[in-house]
Amino acid sequence: MKNTILATALTLIALGALPASAQDRVEPAPTPKAPAETDPATPAPAPAAPAPAGAPADDAAAVQDDEDDPDLDVNLSQPDYTIVNLPTTLRMPKGKFAMRVTHRFGRPLGDGDFGDLASDLFGLDAGGLIGLEFRYGLLTGTQVGVLRTSDRTVQFFAQQQLVAQGGSPVGLALNLTADGTNNFQDSYSPGIGLIISREIGKRGALYVEPTWVNNTNVLPGELVDDNDSLLIGLGARLRVTRRMYLVAEAAPRVNGFDPGSTAASVGVEMRAGGHGFQLNVSRGLGTTMAQVARGGSSDDWFIGFNIARKFW
Repeated sequence: MKNTILATALTLIALGALPASAQDRVEPAPTPKAPAETDPATPAPAPAAPAPAGAPADDAAAVQDDEDDPDLDVNLSQPDYTIVNLPTTLRMPKGKFAMRVTHRFGRPLGDGDFGDLASDLFGLDAGGLIGLEFRYGLLTGTQVGVLRTSDRTVQFFAQQQLVAQGGSPVGLALNLTADGTNNFQDSYSPGIGLIISREIGKRGALYVEPTWVNNTNVLPGELVDDNDSLLIGLGARLRVTRRMYLVAEAAPRVNGFDPGSTAASVGVEMRAGGHGFQLNVSRGLGTTMAQVARGGSSDDWFIGFNIARKFW
């Protein structure tokens, strides 16, 4: 119950803390003015004196530079920084930040008959794994962040763009992660991955993400043969209407520790200004990279959602 109350409170904060993004506002075009008739005998007005250094003109120039930042524009192919759990190559604007709330309900959708599932509101009555993520644009093309889940796992991450699509047929970004259990005091699982994206006009994007994650086996190292996992993340986002997208991802392990089944998710999301709401179904409850690398359930699927908010 406490987790559900926390998720509800965070959802209200994400949806209502700030007004909708200015990206969706369309300013009316200024009405052209007819040129004023001038008297040839009237002298032209003297040019304005330049503003002294440090005057408000500097602030105006800074605002102009901020408005010219292309990373502030909506990318219709990649509207968010994650697919479901896997990252995208979308760049974070320098000096801006965003947040995301994740929730995976713990009741398996295949547990019991349809009547049992409906009586539990399709799993929404169950507790689950809640995550809260903050992301910040440190430099142009560089973003950092932290994600904490309600099982006391903390993931720090950093992402650096390597190549933008345009000069190259694909976009490339380097993704670094580090999970730590018990509020980042116990078991650590560092990871490194390459994100390869291909935008398809304004209709969506495809992703391939080879990633290595260490210490994915929770057993002591002396008792196991493999203590890391190499996985190939695969993902897609398809824009079906102006604001609606379909998303899908899977992360099959190709080497190392690979228990259970491949972590996979599908979902539908709606975008509204700086807000995004995604309803998803996943094979497991994990949302951090180490949790994804440990795989999902072989038989069960779980309902969940992501709520994203951009603060600019």
